[in-house]
Amino acid sequence: MSKDYKTVSRSAKDEFVEKRSRFIGYCKPVSSEQEAIDFINEKRSEHWNATHNVYAYSLRDGNIKRYSDDGEPSGTAGMPTLDVITKNEIYDVCVVVTRYFGGVLLGTGGLVRAYSQGAKLALEAGGIVLMQSCDICSLKCSYNQYGKISSQIIDMGAVVDDTIFETDVIIKFHIKSQSLPSLNKMLADLTCGEVQVALDGNDFFPMVAD
Repeated sequence: MSKDYKTVSRSAKDEFVEKRSRFIGYCKPVSSEQEAIDFINEKRSEHWNATHNVYAYSLRDGNIKRYSDDGEPSGTAGMPTLDVITKNEIYDVCVVVTRYFGGVLLGTGGLVRAYSQGAKLALEAGGIVLMQSCDICSLKCSYNQYGKISSQIIDMGAVVDDTIFETDVIIKFHIKSQSLPSLNKMLADLTCGEVQVALDGNDFFPMVAD
């Protein structure tokens, strides 16, 4: 079973001003290095006249981590941005922190704090979510059984993705992988073994942590 992980739920931005320098933090969920590079280039084009477009990204596939100071003193921008991502154990995300210089030097410590803050604000705006390994399932039941079964699978922590009303009712749902055996036992008891779950696959979904 693949390990659960944290990521951001959406693209987002936030900004602040530090000693007249404007810092704009952006984040985006990405699934490949090319997606991260495309996002970085998009922000570079959008802010072509900015003093710096610092970036960092972290990917689960290959455990890839990259960053750039983009002209800031070495170690003061890209690495602090990546540190915020890695210390929060966030994956499949790209962060760009754009700076418009305001005429006042921030110093080494000031730059580290500012870029860390830009990354932190961007990630918070993106909404950090826990992605959990879930089994994608379906079951078929009679109309008489539907009401009781649908409420029971939700009580077991499943999320219903689709319900199809034909001759019988087909319920499509996903559930945390470790919860599926308990669900199968509950259904067997509830329907005297008539209703069984079909396992259709496995994927990651944002779920509420226990």
